[in-house]
Amino acid sequence: MSTIRIPSLRLLAGFEAAARHGNFSRAADELCLSQSAISHQIQQLEEQVGQPLFRRVGRGVELSIAGEVLQRSVMRSLDTLRSGLGRISTYLDPGLVVLVCPAHLMHGWIQPQIELMQEKIAGLCPMLSTDETARFIDELDVDITIGDRPIQQPGLLEIPFLQDEWVMVACSALADRLSGIPMAEHHLHTKLVCLEESLTNDATARIFREQLALFKNQSIYDEQRLLLDAVLRGRGIACVSRLLAKDDLVHGRLKMLDGYQRPQGMTWWISRVAGQPRSPIVLEVFDWLLARGNDESEVQAP
Repeated sequence: MSTIRIPSLRLLAGFEAAARHGNFSRAADELCLSQSAISHQIQQLEEQVGQPLFRRVGRGVELSIAGEVLQRSVMRSLDTLRSGLGRISTYLDPGLVVLVCPAHLMHGWIQPQIELMQEKIAGLCPMLSTDETARFIDELDVDITIGDRPIQQPGLLEIPFLQDEWVMVACSALADRLSGIPMAEHHLHTKLVCLEESLTNDATARIFREQLALFKNQSIYDEQRLLLDAVLRGRGIACVSRLLAKDDLVHGRLKMLDGYQRPQGMTWWISRVAGQPRSPIVLEVFDWLLARGNDESEVQAP
């Protein structure tokens, strides 16, 4: 089977412009070439494909059947190329900082602070990812990660960053109703929505065996943001990550329930390349996040 020779991009670009305009002169003007140069390019392309691509119509040209087939392929290819170049240009933005963080922490703690971070750091364009498989930090793909343990990659600066805890919460309306009821009777007035892993997690299993033992399960979820959504909808009380619920607690959409145990949650680590990162703005973002984490710790200190 013979290999098809792919014409040069220069010839295909000239063909695409001529096909779109239906006129060699206008195609030449768009590409800053002479009309004879465009005519020569089309002639070369026709020789390569072995078929005429245009036919003369009055003062212009129209595509032959072969030309129509080629135009569709060229347009798709050029659109793909433009899209790829556009994505590459995003990575050339001097304000770009790539931050990888687990989804629920991104949702509850990072996302509500993005606007404030951009106000403090001029020109910042954060690229936010929840792809937890992207744990390797390098100079091109990932600038900063937040994770539940050190990456232990050579050449990284890794710092304990945030201390989470598990708290019992309810939507504001339900919390207000429960506030006048003894905690020992809460199970008579509402049900429990819970995270599947919390039932067996070393940090939380005890509260489910003890303080929550009399509650009936309304529903069980395997994803923390779905659990949070259920609580906000008033489906029951739940034991959730405080950092996940932080924004909803701050804005009064959720309230913490007094008297329930607050088991210690995850210790989150923040990491970047040690020494001078690829761009000063990476260092600004890292230091800003670290300062906000310190503020968070001070607020939670007894």
